[in-house]
Amino acid sequence: MIITNTETIANREISETLGVARGSTVRARNIGRDIFAGLKNIIGGEIEEYTKLQAQSREQAMERMMLDATKMGADAVVNLRLTTSMVMQGCSEILAYGTAVKLK
Repeated sequence: MIITNTETIANREISETLGVARGSTVRARNIGRDIFAGLKNIIGGEIEEYTKLQAQSREQAMERMMLDATKMGADAVVNLRLTTSMVMQGCSEILAYGTAVKLK
């Protein structure tokens, strides 16, 4: 499946727009990461545990979006977008969405 954040795909023609494909995941922090993050906050620097958690969350949301697009019969997803929102304290949702399309 071709995934792009542009409206078109180079050297390909979109024959049909199928609708919005979406995938999301909701993740919570854990106490172990929070303790280490608190120490890092004092010292400064990247909090690698949270960086890894966010990267895994993005990948899972995109994977679920691709599955949704596949169910719709899509060959590609254009205009990929990622967004995040806090669901509750220490818990956030990552949402991946884009337009599922058929290619000629």
